[in-house]
Amino acid sequence: MLTLLSPAKKMNMDPATTGLSATRPRFENDTRELAKLAKTKTPDDLKKLMHISDNLANLNVERFQAFNLDGQSNSAKAAGLAFDGDVYWGLEAKSMSDEDLAYAQDHLRILSGLYGVLRPMDAIQPYRLEMGTKFETPRGKNLYAFWKDVLAPALNAELESHEDRTIVNLASNEYFKAADEKALSSHVISAKFMEDKDGKSRPVQYYTKFGRGLMARWIIQNRVDRVDGLKDFDAGGYKFDPARSTEDNLVFARPQPPKKGS
Repeated sequence: MLTLLSPAKKMNMDPATTGLSATRPRFENDTRELAKLAKTKTPDDLKKLMHISDNLANLNVERFQAFNLDGQSNSAKAAGLAFDGDVYWGLEAKSMSDEDLAYAQDHLRILSGLYGVLRPMDAIQPYRLEMGTKFETPRGKNLYAFWKDVLAPALNAELESHEDRTIVNLASNEYFKAADEKALSSHVISAKFMEDKDGKSRPVQYYTKFGRGLMARWIIQNRVDRVDGLKDFDAGGYKFDPARSTEDNLVFARPQPPKKGS
């Protein structure tokens, strides 16, 4: 069983210590091709492409100019520890044991606009290049075209060594559609996180992202490697709701937490 996450826009490149050695991303040639193109972009180019502020455009021009095309960089950090956003606050990889991180290395994958597919311990350099960006390359008009023939075969190959060849999709739609679900040879299960309040139940964006990371952490720490085991997920107060679930879409609900400070 393989769990998928999206990356985060924010990154924390402060040093982090683990007993595991960092690994090299598997699609370095593809990343090099994209990074070479990104190095030609001006702040105004990135501002228009990514719909970001002047400050963020300047920051990311600096990042791409400093990007080391041979992958060897003093600024590199393991992906699972470098991404810093709602999903990764739930995953909280920095507090995992080395045994947990080793298990994650075999069972967790992060989809990336620049790196394609990342293992948690793959060393990455700071960047921002979202999968939905209309970044034109010789392969097509956007990153979906660039990665179309890469991601699904890579995931299929990885799952060949798993007894349960299921993909647990905890990535956003923006990223998961880059994997071309029709080309995947495995069963795909998704999870939805609902917040119950005042007699109503609804997804809340922040809690959904946090819940995805929380579930990925729970899968790793409990060594869950069968689909049926997912229904036991109970972290953060969530409980499986069979009435609202289907075979391919599992729903988990909880009373919505009060806002911080209230």
